[in-house]
Amino acid sequence: MLIPSGFGMIEIIQGAGLLIYPLGICSFAMVFIICERTYALRTTVVMPQDLVDAIIENKPYSGGKHSVLARILDFAEDHEHDEDAVKAFARLEINRMERGIPYLDVIYAVGPLLGLTGTVTGLLRVFSQISPDTGLPDPVAFTKGVALALSATVIGLSVAIPALVGGGYLQRKVENYAVRIDSLLERINSRRTTTRVGHEPAAAPFR
Repeated sequence: MLIPSGFGMIEIIQGAGLLIYPLGICSFAMVFIICERTYALRTTVVMPQDLVDAIIENKPYSGGKHSVLARILDFAEDHEHDEDAVKAFARLEINRMERGIPYLDVIYAVGPLLGLTGTVTGLLRVFSQISPDTGLPDPVAFTKGVALALSATVIGLSVAIPALVGGGYLQRKVENYAVRIDSLLERINSRRTTTRVGHEPAAAPFR
C-alpha cells in the first residue's frame, strides 16, 4: 500500500476511522482464504499424477488414496452401474474445492465500499472543523485531514484488488480440475460400457 509522505501508518489507520476494523477483518479473511485454498488445491491433493496415468493407461489404481480423485474413483467402484450418482458425487467434491472462494467476491465488492464510506465520514469530520467566524479552515490541518480521509479508500482498494486476483486464480484452478475430472470419468464410463457390451451373450440364431 502506498503511504503518503509525512504520514505514519498509525495516522493513516486513524484516518480511516472505525471502518478500519471491518477492513482489517476483510484483509485477514482474504489472506487466510487465499493461503488455505492454494494449499488445499495442490495437484498432489486433488489429482495425483499416478492416478491420472493409471486411468489413462487403463491400469489398476494405486497411490493418492486421500485425494479428491481417489474418493471419486472409490465411489465410482461402489456405484458402478449408476453413472448419475457418480457424476453427482464428483460435483459435490468440486463444490467442496470451491469452499471459501465465493467469500473473496464478497470482500472484493465490500472492500472499496467500506473504504469509500470511511473517506466520506473522514471528509465530514474535516469540513465540520471549519471556523464559523471566518468560514475558512486551517490550510495545513485541512489538507492533512483530506489526505488521511482518502487513505480509507486506498486501504479498501488494497484489500479488494488481491481478493479479485486471488479469487479469479483459485476459481480458474477449480474449473480446470473440474474439466479434467469430468474427462477422466467419461473415459472410465466408456470403458465400462464397452466391457459390458463385450460380455453380453450373443443372441440365439433365429430358426
